[in-house]
Amino acid sequence: MAGARKNAPPREDVLAAAMGMIAERGLEQLTMAALGREVGMSSGHLLYYFHSKDELLLQALEWSEGRLGAERGRLLTRSTATARERVDAYVDLYVPDGHRDPHWTLWLEVWNRSQNAADDARDRQAAIEGVWHRDLVALIAEGVSRGEFRAVDPDRFAARLRALLDGFSIHVAIGLRGTDRAQVLGHVREFLDEGLLADA
Repeated sequence: MAGARKNAPPREDVLAAAMGMIAERGLEQLTMAALGREVGMSSGHLLYYFHSKDELLLQALEWSEGRLGAERGRLLTRSTATARERVDAYVDLYVPDGHRDPHWTLWLEVWNRSQNAADDARDRQAAIEGVWHRDLVALIAEGVSRGEFRAVDPDRFAARLRALLDGFSIHVAIGLRGTDRAQVLGHVREFLDEGLLADA
């Protein structure tokens, strides 16, 4: 039978390939046609599975977040680490590795497209944000309950810390001159020292 269709690669392989292309070539080079060539599928076949580039990007982000979530869970449940050491590990995982970090590049694009996204897509983005927030709140609350941190409101402190991290992370991800990862981590350490460890 001539021209038999090759089996489509697993969805996870397609999402991993999309992230790899973002890392190697930048988001602007991630087209359905280019991704199709990368994984041996037609762009029409990709559209059949993902329906739109927006959906592909959101699924790639969810896939990437799943991997980060597993790493975050491992770091935050280390019984031998203090709450402060685990907050530092959380921050280290949160902040981009540098300019054009593929995960943050993807996040920024999904955020940008979310202005016109359907409610379901916005709910899925909120779910990603919510997990990061809940993990941080629980970690700060643990530090407060053990007397390692001063008596802050964990939810309010987490909201402020994440806003600080988001702002700095955007600067790192876009390559804003005068802002690099090491500087950001230094600023955040100072914020944590002043906010969590200072005398009440």
